[in-house]
Amino acid sequence: MSASPRSSARPSPLQNRVTPTGEIVADPGRGLLMGNRGCLHTVDRRLGVSRWRSKLWICCLLEFKNARRDPMPPGRWTALFFLDEATALAAGHRPCGYCRRTDYLAYAEAWRTAEGLAVRPRAVEMDARLHAERVESGTRRQRTRPAVAGDLPNGVMVRRGGTPGLLLGNRIRPWSSTGYGVPARVSPRTTVELLTPPISVAAIAAGYRPRLHPSATG
Repeated sequence: MSASPRSSARPSPLQNRVTPTGEIVADPGRGLLMGNRGCLHTVDRRLGVSRWRSKLWICCLLEFKNARRDPMPPGRWTALFFLDEATALAAGHRPCGYCRRTDYLAYAEAWRTAEGLAVRPRAVEMDARLHAERVESGTRRQRTRPAVAGDLPNGVMVRRGGTPGLLLGNRIRPWSSTGYGVPARVSPRTTVELLTPPISVAAIAAGYRPRLHPSATG
């Protein structure tokens, strides 16, 4: 009797890809950055009900000091992946103060400038503010706000016609898990649904430059 042929099917992707609306979905892509919100998975590497375990939502490098990480180590943390930093900021994350120290300080300094503070805010202060702005109290729903396109800086995420997209140069580039699509011109007077939390919008307007996927400018 001949041996059974080996299956060539690839394993199903883990549910650890974050969209601009903050949802965590199963998708084979990884994107440019990763992060976490604490341990969200069970022993079978499936997400439970919770979508965060703390207010510390960070955005990290995919690789740091050649460390190899299990994306879902038991009982520790759940690795989340983002197309780019514009996506991570829209979902309510901020730069990690450890593996992305330079970006973290730049973000905090832009925050300080935007708020007119004497000193840069501490991480715990930023996390509390972001949490209040990114989710509706008592639910897991993302908080969004109406905004006028011309009042927003390049690099924020908005939704128009039900589709999330990156606002860049008076154009909205539709978001997908693999990159941005063909841009559509938008009038500065157009009302859009703002996905990025207001304080991150203010930080971008004050000079912070999020890392963008190559398709954003391609």
